[in-house]
Amino acid sequence: SKHATKRFMFKGVIVGKSYRLKLIIKARKIMNFKTLALGLMVASVATFSVAKPVDYKIDPTHTATVFTWDHFGFSTPSANFSDIQGTISVDNAKPANSSVNVTIPLTSLNTNVKALDEHLLKADFFDAEKYPNITFKSTKVQAVSKTKYKITGDLTIKNVTKPVVLDAVLNKQAVHPMSKAETIGFNATTSFDRSAFGVGAYVPNVGDKITVNITTEASIPTKKK
Repeated sequence: SKHATKRFMFKGVIVGKSYRLKLIIKARKIMNFKTLALGLMVASVATFSVAKPVDYKIDPTHTATVFTWDHFGFSTPSANFSDIQGTISVDNAKPANSSVNVTIPLTSLNTNVKALDEHLLKADFFDAEKYPNITFKSTKVQAVSKTKYKITGDLTIKNVTKPVVLDAVLNKQAVHPMSKAETIGFNATTSFDRSAFGVGAYVPNVGDKITVNITTEASIPTKKK
């Protein structure tokens, strides 16, 4: 009977230890599962948070920037700039993360009057030999609606930088039917006083205020096969 009692006690200890061991193993599995789930969730959030905007390269053959001004109150001449280079970085989920970076070569200026083109490129206007480009770099993008945006940025002319605001409208974002590349298109307007950039010849007879109208297409570069 003593031996039976000892055996019973010994078996009880073994059963007790085995039960506790199973509980410990089960608890560890639950903890490992929770840790794994938490790790996957953190990794997912981290991946989402570092997602970068998509870069669209501006197509200079479908982009134009037109400057318009007043001429003695009689007419509103214009100058078109072409061969525009740059990138529109687009974040559809968070438009505030989007940006615009554009370079306009002054040699592309065209007023349809050759003598005026030559004059505008001289030192009393753009001084293109010394300052060959106009640049715009956005500092803030604000979504006004699903298709309208206010793009604040630094406009640089003749090495003078001033803030301007573009009122931009998204025309379309889709696969281009010809190039098959993801493409985006905008129209935008802005205005500024040219005298603020050191291009103030003949003000006020020739208007100080320059109105700018922009249209552009940009595409995600396709990988060459």
